[in-house]
Amino acid sequence: MTSDAVKVWDGWIRLFHWAIVLIIPAMWWTAENGEMTWHMRLGMVLMALLLFRILWGFVGSTTARFGSFVAGPGAVLSYLTGNRREEAEGIGHNPAGGWSALALLLVMLAQVGLGLFSGDPYDGATGPLNHMVGAMTAGWMTDWHEIGFNVLLGLIGLHVAAILFYVFVKRENLVTPMVTGKRKGGAGVGGMESPSVTRGIVCLAIAAVIPLWIWFGAG
Repeated sequence: MTSDAVKVWDGWIRLFHWAIVLIIPAMWWTAENGEMTWHMRLGMVLMALLLFRILWGFVGSTTARFGSFVAGPGAVLSYLTGNRREEAEGIGHNPAGGWSALALLLVMLAQVGLGLFSGDPYDGATGPLNHMVGAMTAGWMTDWHEIGFNVLLGLIGLHVAAILFYVFVKRENLVTPMVTGKRKGGAGVGGMESPSVTRGIVCLAIAAVIPLWIWFGAG
């Protein structure tokens, strides 16, 4: 084994990750304190971030692409039952971690989607697309928006628990690579391949179009 550091996460993925770390608590605080205008603004930012992550999952760096970390059931089962060959093949997510990351993305997308239609126009703030659905549908979406946040908290808890398990049991720090973009690589393990900065800027611009249209046009 070698202690040479290899690139594992590109700057766009790290920016996305830490933006999510900040925005989720901020959205909780704004909702709990009745700051619904800011809650919805942050929701639009979250939507743009998630849309960017989806685009980056197809055209981004090798470790960011869905094809590199969304493994089949057999690979996940093999990993969970103690076969570490899958873990040694790459430097990004392991098979279980890949599905955990995907689950977080999907739940956050569902939360944003529900939030767009949630609320009661006669009793508090409403999402920017609330007028497009009936009161009963909006009420149903509001209930699931609240339930979904608890699901999201559960997934975040599992994510943090997994990080702590790696730190204290496996003696592997997963946080530092998400800050520096690098980690120690084994023999024969190469770093990620990352596309140009221009591609990231284009993806971010495309991802911002839908939230901006909803906020300024669709409402």
